[in-house]
Amino acid sequence: MVNTLTQLLLTSNRGASDLVSIKDTLVSIAQEGGDMMLAADPSVDTSDSKRNSSDRVTATDKAVENMVSSRLRAAYPDFEFLGEETLKDGQKLGDAPTFVCDPIDGTLNFIHGFPNTAISLALTVSKKPVVGVVFNPFRNELYTAIRGRGAFLQKTNGSIHKLPIRQNPTALTGLNGCLVAIEWGSERSGPNWDLRTDMTRKLMSAKSVGGAMVHSIRCSGSAALDFCYVAAGSIDVFWEGGCWIWDICAGWIILEEAGGMVASANPGDWDPSLEGRLYLAVRGAASGQEEVIEEMWGCMGERKFVFAK
Repeated sequence: MVNTLTQLLLTSNRGASDLVSIKDTLVSIAQEGGDMMLAADPSVDTSDSKRNSSDRVTATDKAVENMVSSRLRAAYPDFEFLGEETLKDGQKLGDAPTFVCDPIDGTLNFIHGFPNTAISLALTVSKKPVVGVVFNPFRNELYTAIRGRGAFLQKTNGSIHKLPIRQNPTALTGLNGCLVAIEWGSERSGPNWDLRTDMTRKLMSAKSVGGAMVHSIRCSGSAALDFCYVAAGSIDVFWEGGCWIWDICAGWIILEEAGGMVASANPGDWDPSLEGRLYLAVRGAASGQEEVIEEMWGCMGERKFVFAK
């Protein structure tokens, strides 16, 4: 069945139309989830810690994921489902068509009322994303992509723009010319934290003291939206270790369909996996993508992130 569905979804004429239908279903579900987020009052929403006080889950996270799961299981009962809040012990992404869900990416933003948070929904086949939908209801911005059919942003006024926003993106000439996104994560001590903070300092520092002198660094609080901002060309580079497949799955296909690249956050790996927890996203460019990736890796020296998978 897996091989039949894979061939159907990726190679047949019917498969192409099915992917459009799936994208439309995911958009409808994302908008319903967005309405639930807008209707919630984060100041009274029950919030629990996962690993520590910076890793949170709310009642709305759980309610949105339950809605997503119910609707997708009803519409596509033969497909697998992998969600942040309902993940089973030992569950891993397989080759079968699988929906991947992050009900609220940017939960800390949501709790604090900071309007940079999104619902992220994707379909994978053979462990690769083929459809992605990321919706920020607070800004009414909808990012979508289907493999082989491009990536798009629908803005709050209803206008639709093919990504990247600049259709002839300029070349990347080095980190010195880049706006870089880095997230702090919930791990606040140890070697991974030391690497993250040291890299932030090195990227920001002047070249005269051994730094890369990037334009600046942004921390939006949502990896899903960071990928989308790189796809749009608003951010040049996003370097991240430690987040999960549901954080980046939809954004990954949106970025690739916008001409971007995804390498590993750790040096030397040009073909990271969705579940690898190591991501270096670079915007579409006339040239210079590989050079920027290698320059970022060079800033790390011999150091690497190490995470349990």
